[in-house]
Amino acid sequence: MHDNNTVKKQLETIEDPSAQAPLSKTKGVKHVSIDEDGRVNIIIALKKVDDATKNAVKRAIAKIVKLDLGFAGVKVDFEPLEKPKKKPSHAKIIGVASGKGGVGKSSVAANLALSLKRLGKKVALIDADIYGASIPTIFDIDIQPPKANEDEKIIPFSYEGVQLISAEFFMDANKPLMWRGPMLGKLLNHFFEDVDWDEALDFMIIDLPPGTGDVAMDIQKLVPKSEMLIVTTPHPSASHVALKAGLAAKQLDHKIIGVIENMSYLKHGEATLNIFGKDGGKIVAGRLDTDLIAQIPIGQPESGHHSLYGINEPIGVHFLGLANKLIKRYQ
Repeated sequence: MHDNNTVKKQLETIEDPSAQAPLSKTKGVKHVSIDEDGRVNIIIALKKVDDATKNAVKRAIAKIVKLDLGFAGVKVDFEPLEKPKKKPSHAKIIGVASGKGGVGKSSVAANLALSLKRLGKKVALIDADIYGASIPTIFDIDIQPPKANEDEKIIPFSYEGVQLISAEFFMDANKPLMWRGPMLGKLLNHFFEDVDWDEALDFMIIDLPPGTGDVAMDIQKLVPKSEMLIVTTPHPSASHVALKAGLAAKQLDHKIIGVIENMSYLKHGEATLNIFGKDGGKIVAGRLDTDLIAQIPIGQPESGHHSLYGINEPIGVHFLGLANKLIKRYQ
């Protein structure tokens, strides 16, 4: 009587019609065992578990097991073929966080991602600000459902080479997202696991929601080694709440790279106007035992774009400087 290995080798010659490849190549023969009464029990994984595919494979199995090998009977179960996992990315994962909305956190994340790309790095941007998703608007990308590739992975959108995904692409237009924590966690898991990110990414920037709620804790579970940038303005109320976000990040064992003081000042001719006060970023950095690594002034993009700064614009140069600091940090 033939043994399990003999049966398995014969089964591996069968083609999976949905994969257009033999089971030896897809590694689709998951289990073979032989009962005392001569019945063979088989589990086969197929790329598509539909009736047509199952029936074709069943016929081929019956021929091999009953006619060629002479077994009395056969029982076949089918399961979906696991999608091949991509090689783990070596991307540096950086969360951009703030204590409150309105400090320009998302525009900082967007301009930072774009600046890293302009300096030759491969960059992805995840808009995890679930309730206040704005990255598609910042990049002038139409809100539409994303497409999938042949492996059923989500194809990320792109702007000047920056790959990006946002909760807004999965929402009904002009309707607020009203989900509880567990649903948000599932969506974030899709962003990390089910998007066809470039395997050679250098940086993955995550635009986090303001505050210290469920999403921040979910990020810690999904990417425990991520590091954080804390965004504030010089204003005392903003810096006070930004400090809480930084302390929460440290409590979750995230390393804080530094503090970014956005809307730091306004240049008016030769004068420097501190519209929102002074030293908020410095105070937050001091309390968090980290550095104030950027002070981004107030200013409208010279190109006429509403949020993104050109490479030769003064504020664009500030973002290039910030991006360069991050690149040197990981060299």
